[in-house]
Amino acid sequence: MAKQDFYEILGLSKSATQAEIKKGYRKMAIKYHPDKNPDDRTAEENFKKAAEAYEVLSDENKKARYDQYGHQAYEGPQGGGGFGGSGMNMDDIFSQFGDIFGGGGGFGGFGGGGRQRQARVKGSNMRIRVKLTLEEIATGVEKKVKVRRKVKAEGVTYKTCPTCNGSGQQMRVTNTILGRMQTATTCNTCSGAGEIISSKPNGSDAQGLITREETVSINIPEGVTEGVQLKVGGKGNEAPGDSSIAGDLLVLIEEIPHETLKREGTNIHYDLYVNFSEAVLGTNKEVETVTGKVKIKIEAGTQSGKILRLKGKGLPSIERYGTGDFLIHINVWTPQELDKEQKQFFDKMSDNENFKPSPNKLDKSFFEKVKDMFS
Repeated sequence: MAKQDFYEILGLSKSATQAEIKKGYRKMAIKYHPDKNPDDRTAEENFKKAAEAYEVLSDENKKARYDQYGHQAYEGPQGGGGFGGSGMNMDDIFSQFGDIFGGGGGFGGFGGGGRQRQARVKGSNMRIRVKLTLEEIATGVEKKVKVRRKVKAEGVTYKTCPTCNGSGQQMRVTNTILGRMQTATTCNTCSGAGEIISSKPNGSDAQGLITREETVSINIPEGVTEGVQLKVGGKGNEAPGDSSIAGDLLVLIEEIPHETLKREGTNIHYDLYVNFSEAVLGTNKEVETVTGKVKIKIEAGTQSGKILRLKGKGLPSIERYGTGDFLIHINVWTPQELDKEQKQFFDKMSDNENFKPSPNKLDKSFFEKVKDMFS
């Protein structure tokens, strides 16, 4: 069964702003909140769907990928940071409310402060760096990396914390001059996990975890930039406990400098050197772009500093604003050593009318060329 469109879930159009997305999520969260709809499975599913939609659409990078690829951008082994549909846990959803409702994760106002939920501890995130070439950035790439992560050892068992009954919190009532005040503090026995270890296998640490090396597949979209951080959901360190969830693997993108090409946003710059004869007589050249070779024509009488623009031969924009251009900067190589015959030729031509500089209006200055380059 096809998944419902995220914009449709929040009652929005695809041109919705971030403010409208937040407003749409708030509206749906209030409408389908479990405390307002007790024992209503349909409302709970709609509540999860709204949270999943907001988790993607509220992040500009995730939103751009969703707008381009739809649900396929967040399906498959890496998960892309989504919740995986019905596998979403309620604690992840409630953690979003600090941003939406200005609170700290709770949701007051619906029948006496909400329900007590089973504590769910999340493992720590892991961070790695992945280096990409311009060619890989241009087309997108799948990278397989080896990571050493904490996982629960085989045979480890946990039991519900007897102190907090699995909530991870202890309620304390204090008498003050203003009356009785009830506060929640982290359980001292389980440190907020809601579970304690029951049986620990040999070779595991005090929490029943071991370190294991795994190969993780990372699908990197086209057009990423230096410093962009991607998230592979659930591939960080695991946390102790049967109800715990694994942390995420955060991938920082690094760009490998190209030997001949220089990136500027989505545009690519390339310096092409031609000899004096080629500039005078004209020629054809083959140039290597990030997506393959192209043939270009150098017109007779081409001046040094001329810029040829190949539309759409640059890098795609990760925000889906189109594809940049490939800018070829023509450099006429002036001979530095001449034999006697060559010197005589140029000496004879120095007073020739065809060799005298005579720029016209079509021959732009350096500053005009720079202006065109950024237009």
